[in-house]
Amino acid sequence: MAEKQNAWDEAVVRLGISTCPNDTFIYQNLIEGKVKTPCQISVEYADVQTLNEKVLSGDFDMAKISCAVYHLVEDKYRILDSGGAMGYGCGPLLLSSVGKDFDTNISVYLPGKNTTAAALFNFWAKNKNKVEYMRFDKLYRSLREKRIEQGVVIHEHRFTWKRDGLHLIADLGAFWEQELKAPIPLGCTVIKKDLGEGLAKEMDLCIQESLRLAWEREEPVSDFIRKLAQIEEDDVILQHIRMFVNEYSMNRGEEGERAMEMLKC
Repeated sequence: MAEKQNAWDEAVVRLGISTCPNDTFIYQNLIEGKVKTPCQISVEYADVQTLNEKVLSGDFDMAKISCAVYHLVEDKYRILDSGGAMGYGCGPLLLSSVGKDFDTNISVYLPGKNTTAAALFNFWAKNKNKVEYMRFDKLYRSLREKRIEQGVVIHEHRFTWKRDGLHLIADLGAFWEQELKAPIPLGCTVIKKDLGEGLAKEMDLCIQESLRLAWEREEPVSDFIRKLAQIEEDDVILQHIRMFVNEYSMNRGEEGERAMEMLKC
């Protein structure tokens, strides 16, 4: 066991997460060294679709990815119990920039082919629509500027669409909940299997400790979170954290595991 621990001490684990407040809230204390980890951590930030693609190609040792892509990488990666985004009332929204009902004759823009948002849209629309893909922040700007008519919105902009004059077509998460009576499995943290089950367990504990420290902080929205967020208002950032960070982030449990199995179907 001592030899294995020494090997971890010398290792550098490449971690990939998004800049979204739920990820930075969970991982801040780990990244800043306030949680003792069994290995060195090198962090890289990217949008969720890029994270998915990098895990599909094996570029990250550990990463936060869409639950919808996990079944494509489970031969090489194991899922951790902590660090995920699941729950109720937190799903992506299908929005319109022109105030119309859903138009099956035009494209719907999704924030990445492998995202859970894409899977939830297809579950709602029964794969009947033409879809195109666009990075989540560009997608939202394009809706707001009326350069596209329909798109699925995720992350912080879930809280700003009304003030930006957009119109709700469907709450895709609410549809999932209504149909399947299960939490919405948005994101999960994975680690390479060849790093060993022991390190995976250690990193689970480290993420849980990082999250515990974040919950205990007097001010939930730190400068670290604020600088990386796509939105400037602290109240919106706080809403985001409160919606996407919950007991499932500490441990997805049997209910979260069941929801992920449903996503495969």
